[in-house]
Amino acid sequence: MRTFSALLIGAAAMMFAAAGAVSGSEGTRDRAPEELRIWVDGRAGAGDPVYWIAEGGVYAYPSGEKLFGMIGFDASTVIWPEDASDRAIHLTRKTFAYTHPATGEILTEHKGQPVEPVAYPYQMITYRMQNGKIHGDVEQGVGDQVRRIESQEGMQVRKLGENTLAVTASVFLDFPLPQGSRYQAWENYDFFLHSGENVDEPHQLSWQRYSALPPFAGKGKAIYHLLSWRVENEEEFPPALLAWAREEMPMWLRPPANLDEIRALQSGADIRNWPQ
Repeated sequence: MRTFSALLIGAAAMMFAAAGAVSGSEGTRDRAPEELRIWVDGRAGAGDPVYWIAEGGVYAYPSGEKLFGMIGFDASTVIWPEDASDRAIHLTRKTFAYTHPATGEILTEHKGQPVEPVAYPYQMITYRMQNGKIHGDVEQGVGDQVRRIESQEGMQVRKLGENTLAVTASVFLDFPLPQGSRYQAWENYDFFLHSGENVDEPHQLSWQRYSALPPFAGKGKAIYHLLSWRVENEEEFPPALLAWAREEMPMWLRPPANLDEIRALQSGADIRNWPQ
């Protein structure tokens, strides 16, 4: 059986030969473990911002009725710290809009209730190597609600055929909320990194979530499912998504600039005019 590193490294030569060489970045990227560098390059890029476009829906559980569509994106970049060769810091911002299940129109109201987009001003994910596996520790939130979710099991990596790597990360969330209730959800991320010359979308993601319905939709449970793919600039966005982003969510079209911006966001500062 091939090792975790061998699976990644064996496919890397084909993947980056097809996609073109990835330029080096500042810090310790070039000295990082090969498996970590390949994962981070695919997920967060090699320095310039990259974007993951998403579309899918929200389904009632257990009936399976499609309640809403969803569209959205994240903007990502990466920092390779100078003081460690086994870590990388992924800076990202993401937002998603709910849409009408039949027409695809972006919703601002549902049965008299306002519909707000899902919008994370930032997430900071520290990828680290531990016992030969990649772990992703997430930091998000504002003020006394800043949360640090430490990865316990690491990511599962499998090779599918000769040209595809599947990277799976499952997240089990259960923590108290200020009003006395609990936030409980399960999320699963299946990334597919493809090599070869005949692949139109070499970076793909299938995301699932089981949790409560969106607050505006009432009580009950729901299944969320999104399919995502990576693009290199906003001009590659679907036109309707780009128009919405430019009009309603312009800040989300760039990732956080650096750790100073992350700390400012955590303190609650308004960073809409933060230097690029």
